[in-house]
Amino acid sequence: MRIDLHAHSTASDGTDTPAELVAAAVRSGLDVVAITDHDTTAGWAEAAAAVPPGLKLVPGAELSTIWAEPGTGREISVHLLAYLFDPTAPALVAEQTRLRAERRMRLRVMAERMAADGLPVDADEIFGQLPPDVPAGRPHLAQALVRAGLVTSVDQAFAEYLGAGRGYYLARHDTPVEDAIDMIAAAGGVTVVAHPFAHTRGWTIDEEAVATLAARGLTGVEVDHPNHDDRARKQLFGLAGELGLVRTGSSDYHGTNKTIALGQETTDPIQLEDLVARATGATVVAG
Repeated sequence: MRIDLHAHSTASDGTDTPAELVAAAVRSGLDVVAITDHDTTAGWAEAAAAVPPGLKLVPGAELSTIWAEPGTGREISVHLLAYLFDPTAPALVAEQTRLRAERRMRLRVMAERMAADGLPVDADEIFGQLPPDVPAGRPHLAQALVRAGLVTSVDQAFAEYLGAGRGYYLARHDTPVEDAIDMIAAAGGVTVVAHPFAHTRGWTIDEEAVATLAARGLTGVEVDHPNHDDRARKQLFGLAGELGLVRTGSSDYHGTNKTIALGQETTDPIQLEDLVARATGATVVAG
């Protein structure tokens, strides 16, 4: 059985519609795929309606959260994958609404700064191509830079214009990760830290932070991810075993926005069974 628990659609920053994501999962030979768009569940219904016989869909989202490092107070971005939760839980709906608004404001400010410097970027044009509820983000601005011919890829756009430390970068005000874990648990869902030791992305949490979050109610960690080297995978595998956390593996697929293939990394079926057994909210959609 082939299982990929981290994939994005056009409901956030992927290039496949939710239905196209489901079709891509079938073409990739997957038995189970999760839809995990950033700070939204807007793609759930379309994806569920497109599930064919033989495929299972795990509804989820990737939440934008922050870990405040003890001692230093440094804020470290944590991408928290949430699965099988009630998408109508009031506290969660309110926070996701705030985050989407935050993302849209951030994108507009960055685009307007670029335009002021003479770059061929039009904030109104970018937003005109996006549905109102999409959690707009830097990938959408990166796509505009590709269309304008300033860069040849989304990765190059991040490296030269949009990454942390670059002139146009603007920080977000994300949810404390502890609060996010609590909200998802209250909504009947389970949580997994995405690519926790992907050091090439910037500052990451450490083993002590993972242990603290496990005590708070974190369900699992993403062990196998394209941005994890062999050392990180081995370290996380052992840590998950010590803390009783579920171990997942996922591609973090974004369609043509990244060169990563759907199903490039997978989750062991026994680990998925454990993850689902710990949830009491939404259910897996079976075709």
